[in-house]
Amino acid sequence: MKLKSAIKVGGTQYAAGDRAPMKFIYPFFLFHMAMFGLSGFLMAYGSDSPDIGFLYLHGGIAITVYLVFYLAIFGMDEVKWMLINAGLGLLGIWAEIDTIVGWFGKSLADFSPWVHVTPFLYYILYTFLVRQLVLDLTGSRDNPTRRRVAESAYVVVSLMVYGGLYLLR
Repeated sequence: MKLKSAIKVGGTQYAAGDRAPMKFIYPFFLFHMAMFGLSGFLMAYGSDSPDIGFLYLHGGIAITVYLVFYLAIFGMDEVKWMLINAGLGLLGIWAEIDTIVGWFGKSLADFSPWVHVTPFLYYILYTFLVRQLVLDLTGSRDNPTRRRVAESAYVVVSLMVYGGLYLLR
């Protein structure tokens, strides 16, 4: 994948159009975002939750930084589609997060709607990163035929997960 903007990674400067250092980018961001997403999730839905202002401050800064990196790495068009797909997938996101909090004896209905903003945004950012990884692992980013197959498989697997979680409720 070619970078959409210049970026410095591990002391090495990469220009827009350079091949991205994928062996660093995906492991770093998947781990980093999992840790921040988990902390945001625990703060939002834990029994000893901080004030909503702190949750928004903590999550807002991190989410803004991730968006800046996403724009530099993946470009505006991919980020635009992330937001479009997030809107379309809101019910799927709701079903998955409701299932997760259900493992702890709770429901999303137990919380103010404002509490869900940060965990939902983390979830959107994380699933976007997973889709980008699928495109790169299958070599389909720049191959329209492969891309259609990979994206179709991604949608089918996502629908199976969402449907399965819905049926388990």
